[in-house]
Amino acid sequence: MTSKACIIGICGGSGSGKSTVTKKLIELIGRDNVSVIEQDSYYKDQSNLKFEQRVNTNYDHPLAFDNDLLYDHLKLLKSGREIEKPIYDFALHNRKREREIVFPKPIIILEGILIFSEVNLIDIMDIKVFVDTDSDVRIIRRIKRDMKERERSLDSVIDQYMKTVRPSHLQFVEPSKRYADVIIPEGGDNEVAIDRLTINKLCVIISFVIKEEVRFSPNGEVI
Repeated sequence: MTSKACIIGICGGSGSGKSTVTKKLIELIGRDNVSVIEQDSYYKDQSNLKFEQRVNTNYDHPLAFDNDLLYDHLKLLKSGREIEKPIYDFALHNRKREREIVFPKPIIILEGILIFSEVNLIDIMDIKVFVDTDSDVRIIRRIKRDMKERERSLDSVIDQYMKTVRPSHLQFVEPSKRYADVIIPEGGDNEVAIDRLTINKLCVIISFVIKEEVRFSPNGEVI
């Protein structure tokens, strides 16, 4: 089945609830059936720049990502081959030397703010989901996340939001919503929409991709 993997793209603004949607889908589908790829892991290597320069990089622009490497890795996973996924250090604003081995699974979830801004990535996805959440909710979530998980100060988070996050969202993220097959309002809190996505979309598309019937048990696992 790994050679017939189905790629699900989950896009949306920073703090929209993409990771929550991903986690709930994994709960429904089963961890053993899913590999997750985060676009954030594919920020370009900036070892040639000083820390002060890396801090000023616009990380909310499509050019900040190594989408060629991401696309190549998705092709490998879809063909049933493992990859060495980059690991990004958000405190140092650069890639780590270590890599994470990701094994192919029947379902690959690609998650990121700008995955609908690259033609190759759009083309390789079998189903595209956009998580649509109000801007005030997104900024509050981003502040909490970046201060707790990424060792950022409140001032730096707000400054980055005003300078790059909000403008890039309006220019790139919001317009990319038109490529979505499914739009989930209110992110991971909308369990009805997630359940509908799982039942009505995943079963049909995965069955088509792997050329065999896929059904879910009452507890949501693939059978």
